Amino acid sequence: MKGLSRRDFLKLCAGSAAAVSLSEMLLPHLLEAAPASGNPPVLWLQGASCTGCSISLLNSEQPAIAKILTEVISLKYHPNVSGATGDLALKVIEDTEAAGGYFLVIEGAVPTKDNGIYCTIGERDGKPIPFMDWVKELGSKANAVLAVGTCAAFGGIPAATYDGNPTTHGGPTGCMGVLDFFKQQGIKTPVINIPGCPPHPDWMVGSLAHVLLYKKLPPMDKYNRPTMFFGNILHDNCQRRQYFDNSKFAKVFSEPYCLLELGCKGPFAACDSYKRQWNGESSCILVNGPCYACTDMNFPDGSSPIYQRYPDVKLPNIDASADAVGVTLGAAVVVGMAAHLVGNAVNGRLSGKEE
Repeated sequence: MKGLSRRDFLKLCAGSAAAVSLSEMLLPHLLEAAPASGNPPVLWLQGASCTGCSISLLNSEQPAIAKILTEVISLKYHPNVSGATGDLALKVIEDTEAAGGYFLVIEGAVPTKDNGIYCTIGERDGKPIPFMDWVKELGSKANAVLAVGTCAAFGGIPAATYDGNPTTHGGPTGCMGVLDFFKQQGIKTPVINIPGCPPHPDWMVGSLAHVLLYKKLPPMDKYNRPTMFFGNILHDNCQRRQYFDNSKFAKVFSEPYCLLELGCKGPFAACDSYKRQWNGESSCILVNGPCYACTDMNFPDGSSPIYQRYPDVKLPNIDASADAVGVTLGAAVVVGMAAHLVGNAVNGRLSGKEE
């Protein structure tokens, strides 16, 4: 069977929007893209992570991941799917680095404490090479870096506090997100944050497609998240939103009402999981689970405890309390939720809420 060319892939994206689920911002222009002179090389490194982001990408349905990895891009190295190991794998990385023109995908946080010894890839001169050094070396020369998953984007679970002490953020290994690490090291390579625990395959493929097609970064918010995927608040599009507006809150998970009382963090979760399904079937909120805002820069600290509601916070000049606002959300989110809740109070929607 004849392989799927790059141009055929773009046509497939444009002609099968519902199946591929790429952003509508991309679709009108995909067919206009000029053919690339060879598939762009991609290096994929894993740091402090669970490899869940890779698993999510490998579950991409249409086009199949094999087509993406071999016929749309040229995946030079990936620790899970590459055949090469040991010195041969390191040679592939080093040869790609020497040739230049590559894109770097980083999965997992960057451990920085004790010179990064807690995560290493390969050896040089008989000494392990810290993952931190690879990120610095390869990241400074890449065309662009995709920080895939919340761990790579913001530090995530490896950077969470421990022992209940806020000063321990970064964890015992001093983990941080790629962009923060670049700022610390003075590296100017552009970074696209694609958070999620794990992120949806479309978020990864769509972000990379935008860079390859338009030769520029996609529109991003102040946290470097592509707005085509992370530009909307989940709460505003939740299928249970009508129950929130009518002050009907579930007390147990079997009830169909708003899950705010059961720990839903949808009011400050920026993503499109309300319409984008995993494995072609469903997503976290579509299977009636509360959102724990895994795309947020404060996850998991800002989402914990996951199944408990936020404490009430008194808003200025009004008597109503902000049910969905926690003290860790920050001024911008507090103001936004305050305006939303004030509107509901004025409309009489919150007056019937049970204490």
